[in-house]
Amino acid sequence: MTGAVVFAYHDVGVRGLSVLLDQGVDIRLVVTHEDDPAETLWFASVAELARVHRWPCVTPSRRDLPSLAERIRSLAPDLIFSFYYRYLLPPDILTIPHYGAYNMHGSLLPHYRGRAPVNWAILNGAQETGASLHVMTAEPDAGDLVDQAAVPILVNDTAVDVMRKVTCAAEIVLARSLPALRKGCAPRHPLDLTRGSYFGRRRPEDGRIDWRWPARKVHDLVRAVAPPYPGAFTDLPTGRLFVHCTRLDAVPARHSAPALYEEEDHLYADCADGVRLEVLECVLAGERYDARCHRQRWPRRGLPLEDSHA
Repeated sequence: MTGAVVFAYHDVGVRGLSVLLDQGVDIRLVVTHEDDPAETLWFASVAELARVHRWPCVTPSRRDLPSLAERIRSLAPDLIFSFYYRYLLPPDILTIPHYGAYNMHGSLLPHYRGRAPVNWAILNGAQETGASLHVMTAEPDAGDLVDQAAVPILVNDTAVDVMRKVTCAAEIVLARSLPALRKGCAPRHPLDLTRGSYFGRRRPEDGRIDWRWPARKVHDLVRAVAPPYPGAFTDLPTGRLFVHCTRLDAVPARHSAPALYEEEDHLYADCADGVRLEVLECVLAGERYDARCHRQRWPRRGLPLEDSHA
């Protein structure tokens, strides 16, 4: 029986493990993360799945990862997988499995290597992304490609919407690649990294809206970091405004400079390029506005936005 050690987290981790289970792989150890109490946990739990199936499960810190090598070597896995695990695996671990170590990445490699690939793709206005299964190397997201599948990014998709599509794509890619991986004959295609891109980690401050941007770029930022992510925001005289959902509007802006205003019971933000966004959901000073219930009123003359960029 094919044996595997699996490093996993998030929905992709749960679905990846489910594929291995479905195809009869012997899961000899699951390595996952302790949940961060400061993080909004909107995704499924790998640790809980391991508990249900009685798989051995550990949650080492990044510093303690190298010490796992001896234990993993004693398990003699044929394969090692990383499914949305957040740490790079040490080279000593990558060389252990007989048929190799493989990672599932949430983009169409070599594009969007690195951290937060779904968020970056939306922020940059990409029309598609996907899931890529590739050989793990010491360099992140750089090893030979085994298989990938694309998914569309629609104009109003949020990061969660796209992440759910990527999870489905990851499941499909793994399911169709696994028979060859178990025989040690999976295809391997070198990545041309010069044709791709690499992005780093995003932080809450990166959600600040710059009103010098065109409306489409503001809209892309809003949906790229919409809850459960920290959210896009701008600072107003009345406090910090978190903008959680917008829609590109067909009507031209009403103001010559960026402004936030109410018109016919709808909330709008005029952007620097003369295009306006309809604000469907936002929070100001802890009070939520939702276009469906109008729980908050806004000045008809507009709140100026031009000085709110960083």
